Amino acid sequence: MAMLVQILIGLIIVIHLYVLWLEMFAWSTRGPKVFKRYSTDYFESTKVLAANQGLYNGFLAAGLIWSFFIPDHVGQQFVRYFFLGCIAVAGIFGAMTADKKIFYIQALPAILALLFVYLAC
Repeated sequence: MAMLVQILIGLIIVIHLYVLWLEMFAWSTRGPKVFKRYSTDYFESTKVLAANQGLYNGFLAAGLIWSFFIPDHVGQQFVRYFFLGCIAVAGIFGAMTADKKIFYIQALPAILALLFVYLAC
């Protein structure tokens, strides 16, 4: 069970590092290929906003990375609850306000990881 938790959290970290890269560094080049329903003009005009969002995704990934280095099991668990909870809430909000696919890409993996962190105790 503990290995499954590590793998799920690692996957979530990779997803958020990808989003960081996409939103901060490739928004006007790769963004239109990922978000096809928006015009290419949209990406240039929202570059700064996307970079800000990307930075927040990086903070979420950093929190989960930090959790791998916490020696106290209980402390590690609470840090994971916090960051995975933030990711789940952000994913649910994004699915309600922006695109329903965000639920499956962001919220669902975090919810599953929260469940497995709890079960692994």
